[in-house]
Amino acid sequence: MFIIQGSAREQGNTEQLTELLTEGVVATTIRLREYEIEQIDDKRHASEGFAPVEGELRTIVEQMLEHDTLVFATPLYWYGMSGLMKVFIDRWSQCLRDDQLQFKERMKGKKVYLVVVGGPSAKMTGLPFVQQFRHICEFMGMSFEGWIIGRGSKPGDVLEDKQTIAEVQQLNLQFRQLQS
Repeated sequence: MFIIQGSAREQGNTEQLTELLTEGVVATTIRLREYEIEQIDDKRHASEGFAPVEGELRTIVEQMLEHDTLVFATPLYWYGMSGLMKVFIDRWSQCLRDDQLQFKERMKGKKVYLVVVGGPSAKMTGLPFVQQFRHICEFMGMSFEGWIIGRGSKPGDVLEDKQTIAEVQQLNLQFRQLQS
């Protein structure tokens, strides 16, 4: 299992919820805030096209390609993913055109889960973002397995969201059973 954390805050609600989700599960976690990933320079239609994927982005992508199950974890910012996560996903356009990566072919069939934490009404306002992620998975040929939307503003608030904690515990049990 490979976890891509898109939170700018260390030990915020999103990370706390994801840690509960993967407790006792073998997983590799990367925190996008710890990497320098440049904004995309969209050269799809330029004569030179995209440059090969290099640097820290390549490091993350290569790790991600080695796993069958991916968990994307992000706070809900303005009804969508964090800026860190958005830049990472935007750069997939470049990955798709790097023949060495065989990105789309290798992403196909991966199981994807989404963990989102937002304010008090996130379980409703986060649904369009879930749909957006479903479209991303469909385009890439990945299997969108499910999502968890937690409620919390200040760090630690999500741990008081009993409904979400129950959902996380159930999914954690499934993950543990799959790995045993």
